Amino acid sequence: MSIFSRIREDISAARAHDPAARGPLEVFFVYSGLHAVWWHQVSHKLWNRGFRFLPRAISQIVRFFTGIEIHPEQP
Repeated sequence: MSIFSRIREDISAARAHDPAARGPLEVFFVYSGLHAVWWHQVSHKLWNRGFRFLPRAISQIVRFFTGIEIHPEQP
């Protein structure tokens, strides 16, 4: 699955489960939960490849911007 198809799928799921979501651009730019999940996927892949500092730094930066922290080791 390509990254773009995954993003489209995540946006569609958010719109399907949130009646307040008015459009795909709003979801893409405003939904901090999706941003946290997308960055977690990046940091988790790095974690699985043996990197430790960069994934933890990503999770802390994302927490600063979204208020959501997901440890990179979590699947």
